[in-house]
Amino acid sequence: MDLLGLYLSIPFCRSKCTYCNFASGVFPAAYHERYIARLEEDLRGLRSGAKSWNAALPDAANSIYLGGGTPTLLAPALIRRLFTSLRREFALTPTAEITVECAPGQMEPPVLDALAECGVNRISFGVQSFVDSEARQTGRLHSRSVALEDIARVRAAGIHAVSVDLIAGLPGQTQDSWFESLGVLADTGVDHASIYMLEVDDESRLGREMLAGGGRYHAQQVPEDDLIAEMYTEAIGFLAGLGLAQYEISNFARPGYESRHNRKYWRREPYLGCGLDAHSMLRSYTGAALRFATTDDLEGYLAGPAWRESPRALSREEELEEAWFLGLRLNEGMSLPALREEFSAPAVRGCRDTVAELEHEGLLRLADGDRVALTPRGRLLSNEVFARFLAEPAAP
Repeated sequence: MDLLGLYLSIPFCRSKCTYCNFASGVFPAAYHERYIARLEEDLRGLRSGAKSWNAALPDAANSIYLGGGTPTLLAPALIRRLFTSLRREFALTPTAEITVECAPGQMEPPVLDALAECGVNRISFGVQSFVDSEARQTGRLHSRSVALEDIARVRAAGIHAVSVDLIAGLPGQTQDSWFESLGVLADTGVDHASIYMLEVDDESRLGREMLAGGGRYHAQQVPEDDLIAEMYTEAIGFLAGLGLAQYEISNFARPGYESRHNRKYWRREPYLGCGLDAHSMLRSYTGAALRFATTDDLEGYLAGPAWRESPRALSREEELEEAWFLGLRLNEGMSLPALREEFSAPAVRGCRDTVAELEHEGLLRLADGDRVALTPRGRLLSNEVFARFLAEPAAP
């Protein structure tokens, strides 16, 4: 049986970023204990729940990811409780990757001690920008010096796998300031980086301001799409020069430091999400993909039940669509022989016109005759590519 990936949503923030529309927010600390107790209840009920869903729930996990939100806002005692519950319900492989997201400046020394004690071996820092004015304008609370100090503190605690997130396209960002952030990232020597092009959700504060006008969140200073794309492209070459190879549209790593947990999503391996607005994919005993999610309302989650609805089994056509738009996110692309083995040769042939059209448009490339991958231009226009596969009619 496959090894499981576990995602735990911790939705608490000290401040809400202007561009964010995740199910997270600023809540009183009194919610924290109630929330962890609710998570523990979910974890205890997973085996019986999986049985009722006819889902194959692996006994062992090789990745855990605490995200959200800012998990490091939890008290050390709550962090220890949560990891005790996780280990009670699942066996962790000796080399399990255990990642915690952190906003710089929001990890007190006792919290870092608790993380190290609980076996956390990877920290993902949501820096977004090393330029203080850019970070401040989007609601981030850190400065460059604080971010660099936190990276050093984590390493001193024995957690050496560190990732840094940056966003291209923040309000007020220029090419010069973008290269300033990239240069600071280079100086850190981190082994993993995530580079995102700003996508403004209409329901975020920044998105609403871009639609309606106004200057509170600096919407008028968001760079044009072409400049954002140029910044992203420049980052790819810059990071490659540091030895951080692009392995997914937004992710870069030295060999051996790729995110094991996130690769489960793109490779359609089983993962289980617990907590607010958490998504899961398990397999039924017949092999069908089962997808389900929890509510995105905190009070509703605390009141239960955790999952919005019973898992839905995807059709084979839906699974093939997912195989394309998730697998193509990886630079290695899709193996055509593997697709034929999983879905049949006729089903894969049903996509050949779409592949040929996208190849003609310079968005896909055929490598060694048996792999399909995005081109550099295809990565810039990946949503357009994925939409073409979603529109693919069911294969005969």
